[in-house]
Amino acid sequence: MELKIVTGMSGAGKTNLVQVLEDMGYYCVDNLPPNLFLKFVELILQVQADFSRVALVADVRGGKFFQDVYGVLQEMKNKGIDYEIIFLEASDEALVRRFKETRRRHPLAKSGSVLEGIREERKRLQRIRGLADIIIDTSGMRVQDFKQQVADMLGEGDDERLLVNVISFGFKYGLPIDVDMVMDVRFLPNPFYVAELKPQTGLDAPVRDYVIERAETQSFLDKYCAMLAEIMPQYLTEGKHHLSLAVGCTGGQHRSVAMAEEIGRRLSAAVSCAKVRVGHRDLSRG
Repeated sequence: MELKIVTGMSGAGKTNLVQVLEDMGYYCVDNLPPNLFLKFVELILQVQADFSRVALVADVRGGKFFQDVYGVLQEMKNKGIDYEIIFLEASDEALVRRFKETRRRHPLAKSGSVLEGIREERKRLQRIRGLADIIIDTSGMRVQDFKQQVADMLGEGDDERLLVNVISFGFKYGLPIDVDMVMDVRFLPNPFYVAELKPQTGLDAPVRDYVIERAETQSFLDKYCAMLAEIMPQYLTEGKHHLSLAVGCTGGQHRSVAMAEEIGRRLSAAVSCAKVRVGHRDLSRG
């Protein structure tokens, strides 16, 4: 049985994640008290129910019951029950905006302050976040982009491949919180200061050529992508199937976008064991 434990911040997209998992054939149970996890799994195994894929959702809505999750997870591990923890994350700004849009009350907002509830929730979830196998930051994602990323991560037929997410971002908006490696490309000339290029992005050919076609850029890309191509198969050997690479410039509009696209293109061509997906966290802020 493939067992997923879904948790994370309120408003980060657990409902959308459950929808994706159900579409993939998972039997999902939302807000199940953690102290019932083991009994539920054992029941399915005992009756040999036709549930080869199961997802259990638990978060701070469970109140005091949620604190049982750590002992339960350890007990499941002791009994040889394998599971994968998926943690959904989002920035304070994004979560506050979502709660205001839906007009829902945060489960920990005792005084009515959404931000206060979010900060308290982060403290309570810090430990389980550290145990997570997959962390997804949904801050700048559209719903369809989020669903596609989850489908890519958990898709069938990719057990022997490394899913690589290459993400561009702007340093002025903060570092991505769910990546394995960060590359700073602010050493490259900035198209922002070229009048005809400023209103364009790294997806436009003139900006791309300005950034990519330089000799120093080509030299860097050759060395950086060669290093990545060398280590990616070794990640698979060690049992790691997801790798997130962040490429950052000042505003996330020009250099990082063009470089993320080029790195993704090169890795797709050079690393047969990798499935590469490129995204741009801050492009919509432009």
